[in-house]
Amino acid sequence: MGFERTRESLHGIAELLLAGPQYRRDGTIRLRVVAWAIATVTEPELRVDHLNVWASGTPVAVGGASYAELGSRLGVVAGAPEGLYGEGSGAQLADRPQVDPDVALELLGALYRGDQALRAFAPEQTPVLWPEHFDVGITVDEANYGVSLGDGYLDEPYMYVGPHKPRSGEFWNAPFGAARPLPATSSAGGIEEIAEFFTEGRRLAGV
Repeated sequence: MGFERTRESLHGIAELLLAGPQYRRDGTIRLRVVAWAIATVTEPELRVDHLNVWASGTPVAVGGASYAELGSRLGVVAGAPEGLYGEGSGAQLADRPQVDPDVALELLGALYRGDQALRAFAPEQTPVLWPEHFDVGITVDEANYGVSLGDGYLDEPYMYVGPHKPRSGEFWNAPFGAARPLPATSSAGGIEEIAEFFTEGRRLAGV
């Protein structure tokens, strides 16, 4: 079981089992990153880590079950938020997520480092994990900052700066602004490096 399958499965869980039920109950799709896990922002909490999906502190193992079956075991109706965006995980209720625990820890750790770097960069902001593109980010002064687990642009976790108006120059290497692969280290030094990238992007964007 590889990187791409695990990433797709975590995305599907975040969208169909966390964001969708939360939206139908409380009207928000915002999710949050916690230490090596993803969770809803409202109570009762739904959460996913590298092994289980949790509902109010009760774990449900991911392996072997479909999204619909997992929802039933969690006490929620599985399904993506409806009518809010055109793209998403592409997961269907009958699909069975497959999560490699080691890969999941790596991906959830990348999101956590991104969350911590965003908080260091802009302490007044609260990072949001968005279920559509499965990235954690903030918006400050007409620019988006965040960490993605990978997509059609770059198939690995990366950090990005996306000014609302295009910028030119060597720093701006992506169609949406600037992107760099995440630092290899998961230590505090890696978090500092991500925050420094955001700070440089803000300076060069002139916002």
